[in-house]
Amino acid sequence: MTTFENFYQDLLEFIKNYEQQNIPLKIEKDLDNDIIKIFGEKITSLARAKNGLNDVTELAYATAEHHPYWNLLYNSSEIINSILDKWRDSLTAEDLSDIDWALQKLNQSLEKIKSKHPSDF
Repeated sequence: MTTFENFYQDLLEFIKNYEQQNIPLKIEKDLDNDIIKIFGEKITSLARAKNGLNDVTELAYATAEHHPYWNLLYNSSEIINSILDKWRDSLTAEDLSDIDWALQKLNQSLEKIKSKHPSDF
C-alpha cells in the first residue's frame, strides 16, 4: 500500500466516528491520482457540478494559451458557469449574449484546430 492509500484507510476509520454520530458523509476516491472527496449531507447535484467546474476552470486558467485546446476548454467552462449560475433562475439577455460570444470563440478555435490538421476532418 502507498502512503496515500494508508491515509485513505485512516480517513475511513476517522469518518466512522462521525457516521456513528449520525453525520452522513459521502466519500469518493481516485487513489490512482491521489484524490479523495468528502461530501456532507447538504451536498446537491448542482453544488457538485459547480465544484467540479472549478477544477476545469482552474485547468483552463493554469494552462493559459500554451495548449492548443485552451480556448475550447476556457470558453466551454465559461458557458457552463453561466448556465450553472442561473440554474434556478432565467438567463438574461446579457447572459445569452455572453454565451453567444463564447460560442463564436469556440467555433473560431475549432476551425483553427481543424486547419492545422485538415486530413483528420
